[in-house]
Amino acid sequence: MTFNDLGIKPELEKALAKVNITIPMPVQSEAIPKLLSGNINAYVGSETGSGKTLAYLLPILNKLDISGDSLQIIIVAPTHELVLQIHQQIVDLSQNSGLGFRSLALIGSVSINRQKEKLKKKPHIVVGSPGRLLELIKIKKLKVHHTEILVMDEMDRLLDGAMAESIQALIHTLPRDIFQIFVSAASGKKALEKANEMAPDLEKVSAFQKQVSANITHLYFEVEDRKKSDLLRKIIHATGSERVIVFTHLIDSAEILTKKLKYHHIEAVEIHRDCSKKERQIAMSSFKSGKAQVLVSSDASARGLDIEGVTHVINLDPPSQGFAYVHRVGRTGRAGAQGTAITLINKAEVRLIQLYQKSLKVKIKKANLKDGKIIFEN
Repeated sequence: MTFNDLGIKPELEKALAKVNITIPMPVQSEAIPKLLSGNINAYVGSETGSGKTLAYLLPILNKLDISGDSLQIIIVAPTHELVLQIHQQIVDLSQNSGLGFRSLALIGSVSINRQKEKLKKKPHIVVGSPGRLLELIKIKKLKVHHTEILVMDEMDRLLDGAMAESIQALIHTLPRDIFQIFVSAASGKKALEKANEMAPDLEKVSAFQKQVSANITHLYFEVEDRKKSDLLRKIIHATGSERVIVFTHLIDSAEILTKKLKYHHIEAVEIHRDCSKKERQIAMSSFKSGKAQVLVSSDASARGLDIEGVTHVINLDPPSQGFAYVHRVGRTGRAGAQGTAITLINKAEVRLIQLYQKSLKVKIKKANLKDGKIIFEN
């Protein structure tokens, strides 16, 4: 499935392709059609790093009326860092798409007089901290009477403690028929209950991590970082697998590792965000056809990897969160087939194995190599 299949206009799809985002993440696949279907109050819940920001940005930007000068969208976030991050993503989408929608970041650490001047350029979207937004509305420099959508990103923090009063005051200044989108990284019921209290007929999108397939055997090897690539090569030989996916964090790691594997006569291909569309297609075709035994993928290129017959997934670098582990190892053990997930860790990363076991309720066995075979330690 592509972003175009979900209803996103070609200009925005082109903007995403420029940063090598071509396949929607699960939360995006679920949220985008619902948010495009009409003006609705919505709750979007998914883990940090799962693609939530684009899940709500793309549909609201898709519907934006760029011919006018009125402020149409307000996005509120609890920290200056998140405000600037969201704003930059909007700026990038505007520039890369050529659509030219205008966004402005409004935070308390910046001169309010400078912000007043920038507001004269009539932004279509403002992203801000609740205090500064409220301040500018009260002095009638931020005109909100045509605002159609209010997004509360990290709503759990916005609706808790001191910020909750500012949010309530902000909402009272906005049109009564404004549509609200609540965005949360917390998987508990509390956030959803709060959203339900504030907005009637809430459309829910919840894409939190799912259970790991019971068909997957989980192993880990403890090894020094400098020895990981050598151990990986030996593990690939020991498994005898003809279809292995190896995940790394960095582009450089993917490129260097692929070269090392080829040097040792293991046919490998790589994909990462700096690959062109054609390079990615060639690599994927080679792996799917069986010409390449190993596909090395950086985190940024892991989206949309749907390949039959993958028997082993190996994490050269362990993911820092449980949902990312699920996302990676879910490439094996599909359609009733058995699969093996192997993670290489250094001593400091043992805590991550404990995290996966606790949060995902899986047993991950410690393993070693002996006489070219994988053995389990007691």
